[in-house]
Amino acid sequence: MRGGFGIIDRPTKQEQLVSSGMRFAWSLVALVGASVINTGRPLGAQTARPTTDTLYMPRTIKAAYGKGTRSFDGRPGATYWQNRARYTMTITVAPPARSIRGTEEIVYANNSPDTLRIVVIKLFLNIHKPGAPRANGSPEEYLTSGVQIDRFAVNGASQPWNADAPVFTWRHVQLPTPLAPKDSVRLTFDWRYDISRLSNREGMLDPTTFYLAYFYPRVAVYDDSDGWDTMDFMDAQEFYSDFNDYEVAVTVPANYVVWGTGTLLNPSDVLQPAILQRFNQSLTSDTTIRIATRADVSSRSVTRQSENTWRFRATNISDMAFNLSNHYVWDGGSVVVDTVSRRRASVQAAYNDTASDYRNMVRYGRHALDWLSRNWPGVPYPYEKTTVVQGPAGMEYPMMANDESYPDTVFSRFVAEHEIAHTFFPFYMGINESRYAFMDEGWATTFEYLIGSVDLGTEAASAAFKQFRVGSWANARSPLEDLPIITPADALASFAYGDNAYGKAALGYLALKDMLGDNAFRAGLHEFMNRWHGKHPLPWDMFNTFNNVTGQNLNWFWDAWYFRNGYIDLGIASAQKAGNGYSVAIDNVGGMPSPVDIEAHFADGTTQRFHQTAGIWAADRRRAVVTIPTGKSVQSLSLDGGIWMDANPANNSWTQR
Repeated sequence: MRGGFGIIDRPTKQEQLVSSGMRFAWSLVALVGASVINTGRPLGAQTARPTTDTLYMPRTIKAAYGKGTRSFDGRPGATYWQNRARYTMTITVAPPARSIRGTEEIVYANNSPDTLRIVVIKLFLNIHKPGAPRANGSPEEYLTSGVQIDRFAVNGASQPWNADAPVFTWRHVQLPTPLAPKDSVRLTFDWRYDISRLSNREGMLDPTTFYLAYFYPRVAVYDDSDGWDTMDFMDAQEFYSDFNDYEVAVTVPANYVVWGTGTLLNPSDVLQPAILQRFNQSLTSDTTIRIATRADVSSRSVTRQSENTWRFRATNISDMAFNLSNHYVWDGGSVVVDTVSRRRASVQAAYNDTASDYRNMVRYGRHALDWLSRNWPGVPYPYEKTTVVQGPAGMEYPMMANDESYPDTVFSRFVAEHEIAHTFFPFYMGINESRYAFMDEGWATTFEYLIGSVDLGTEAASAAFKQFRVGSWANARSPLEDLPIITPADALASFAYGDNAYGKAALGYLALKDMLGDNAFRAGLHEFMNRWHGKHPLPWDMFNTFNNVTGQNLNWFWDAWYFRNGYIDLGIASAQKAGNGYSVAIDNVGGMPSPVDIEAHFADGTTQRFHQTAGIWAADRRRAVVTIPTGKSVQSLSLDGGIWMDANPANNSWTQR
C-alpha cells in the first residue's frame, strides 16, 4: 500500500483525515438492534446449480496452460518453472552526503526451456530522472540524475552500458553468449545514485535518516506467461520480483544503526555490549524492550565508534530494503508465530523519539503477527522478523514497513496491520503486483477488515471500511470506476486503480467468504497459498484452486465480480405473501453479486433481518426470488448491504400498500 490508502493521486488524503478531526469516525454507522437470520443460500429457495461459465483468459496465459506450466485445477503444471538469482552486494552510505555507492554480483539461473539472448535489468530509481514517465507530476526535490552504471560485466568480461537508452526504469542487455536452459550467467555492476530529497517509498527521511529501497540493479522476472517483464515503473503501480538469495553488506559511519531485510549476521561487531544485550533479549521477549533509547543515541553509546559494516543475509525472498539513521530510537520484542514449532518472530520499531504513537509500535506489530498467523490468513508468519520504520510511505517490503506517525494511535495500528498483512500477499507468493494489484492489495485489505473487526468491533470496523475503502467507489460518477477488476493494473490510473486494487477486490473476497462459510473459504485460501508459495501465481490459478478445493464451479461468481463492468445496486422489485412467509424479488441492477440483509418491519413494531449471501445470484445474476419465513404481517421491507454499499439506495425499500 502506498500512502496508507492505495489511491495514488490522493496524496493528501491522510492529512485531510487527521486535520479534519474525523479520527476515523469509527462510530458513524450503527446497525439497528434487530435479530438476524443468516442462511447459506436464499431463504426458501432450492440450491442453485452452478453455471459453466468460462473465464476470459488472455492469449499469452492460454499459451502457458497449453504448454503445461499451469493446470486447470489450479496447481502448478507438470512443466512449471521459474528463474532465480543469487545477489551479493556491498553498499556504502555516509549521510548527510546523498551519494549511495554499490557493487554487486548476480548469478542468474535460467530454469526455463528457452535460450535467453538478452536479459532485462530493472533500474527503478531512474524514476527520479528528469523526463522519466511518471503517473504524477514531481517537484524539483524529487528529481535526481538517476542510477549511474560505472562498470558492467558478464562472466567477468566488461561490457558497454547504454546509458542513453530510450527507456528509463529497465534495459535490454544483449548477452555475449546466449544463456542456455539450465545454465547460469554472472553479472557484475558498479553503480551509484543520489538519494532523492523527497521521500516516499524510498529516499531521505531527514538529512541523516535514509530509506533504501529498489536501490540496486536487478534482473527482471522472466516467466512462463509473458516472458520478460518490461513494464515501466511510473511510481504508481507496484512490483514483480523473483525469489532470490541475498547477501548485503552496508557500510555506514559510526553511530548509524542499519535496520533491514534478512538476518543481521554480525550484531556483536557493530553494537556496543549493552545495546547488544538488549537486542538479544528482545528476540525472545513478550514485552517491548527499549533497545536504544534517546539517551543512548545522544551519548553515542549504540554502535561501535568506527565505520561499521552491517551484514545481512536472506534466502528465497523477493527483495531487500534498509533504513539507516544516527538518531532514531530502537525498540524490540517478539511473538510466537507458529504454535506447533513454537517459532518466534522478532518485532522491531525505529523512529524519532517525538513520535509518541511509535512507542506502541512493537505491541501493534506483535498483535498483527499473532493474529494473522492464527486467524486470517491463518498461516504462520514466514519470516524471522518485521521492522516498522517511521517514514512517509505506508509501504510494505519483505520484513519491513515504512509507515507514517499519527496522533491517532488507532490509525497507526490500522496502517501497521495492513502493511504487515502484505507478508502473505504478495511476498509469500511472487504475485505480479504491477499487473494484478487486486491479488496483493485486495487480500491485504481483506485481512485489514477482518483484524479490524476484532480490534474495534464489527460495527466500527465496518464504518471505517465503508468510509475509506468503499465510499469513493459507491458514490463515483466516472465510468473508469466500473472497469473490471481483472483489467491489467498497469493500464489503470487515478481512482480506477485504487478502487480495483483495494476496496472492490476485498469486497469480492469477503462476499466469497460469506457465501462459502469460513471452513470452505479457509480451505481454498490455504491450498492456494500452499500450492503457490515461492512461485508466481496468476489470477486464474487462484480462481481454479478455489473451484477445485471447494468442489464448486464458482466461475459465475468470479466472472461477475472480477471480469465484468459493474457496481453494487440492488433493489426490491416486488414482495407478496407466499405460504408461511413472503416472497421477495430482488433485482441486481449493478451486476455485482453481493450479499444483502433484508430487514422486515412488522405490524407489531418489531424488526428482523434475513441475511442473503451472494449465492442467491448463482442461478440468475439479474433477479433473485427469496422467501422470508415469518408468520407476522410485514408492513415494509428494506435492503442493507452493510460494507457492500449500494450505489442507489432509492430502490432499496418496499411498503405494503
